[in-house]
Amino acid sequence: MNPQDAVDLAREAVVIATLVAAPVLIAGVLVGLVIGLLQALTQIQEQTVAFVPKLIAMALALGLSLPWVLTRLIEYSRELIQNIPGSL
Repeated sequence: MNPQDAVDLAREAVVIATLVAAPVLIAGVLVGLVIGLLQALTQIQEQTVAFVPKLIAMALALGLSLPWVLTRLIEYSRELIQNIPGSL
């Protein structure tokens, strides 16, 4: 295997991992930002207040994006496995 091929595989794996994690992370960040803003405005500084809404939002985002995530992972895996004979 050529070193450039290994770099390309690693780069593609990082891109796919970022795309797959993005919906859940974005949901968590947005809900955390809104809850943090509300806590700052109301001066409620309890850490557990932000945990449950973030958990619910992230689970909801995962549930909604799961078909897309699985499709991406299956496509990547299929492409990776099909290219094994060519890389030897």
